[in-house]
Amino acid sequence: MVSLRIMRTVQDVEAYLGKMSRRFSGVDDRPGTFLVHGGSNMPPAVLRVDPPLVVLRVHVGDVEGDACANGPLYEKLLTANARSLVHTSFGVESGKIVLAAAMELENLDFNELAATLDEIDVTLAQQVPQLAELSRAAAASQRPATLSASSSKGNA
Repeated sequence: MVSLRIMRTVQDVEAYLGKMSRRFSGVDDRPGTFLVHGGSNMPPAVLRVDPPLVVLRVHVGDVEGDACANGPLYEKLLTANARSLVHTSFGVESGKIVLAAAMELENLDFNELAATLDEIDVTLAQQVPQLAELSRAAAASQRPATLSASSSKGNA
């Protein structure tokens, strides 16, 4: 007996979002792309149905300062990836911290999408304040060195 699988579609993903009672809206000029809103004061997740994948991304914040000064920030991101994140992972792209996930559209079900969006909500609530502080600290640690280098040149 041959089992026929029905490929999931953008409409299925949209129906899942509606069933979750999440606020979401389509992005006008990008079919299959939605802004999915979580809790208040949290950035929206961009959900893109791009067969064969469903991709979720959230811009968490910017990396301030250079790579060397951001060692504690990078360590925090990697530790979160290893210890607490199951469906998503942190990454750095073009100086921006992103939280991302990719799921197979063909096998996507309601529970998988709900679990991934829930993990994004929890991670944003628990991790973002600490990540922002680490990034600000890295930037601040570089400012005095720059100022003192400028002042010593002026005094020479």
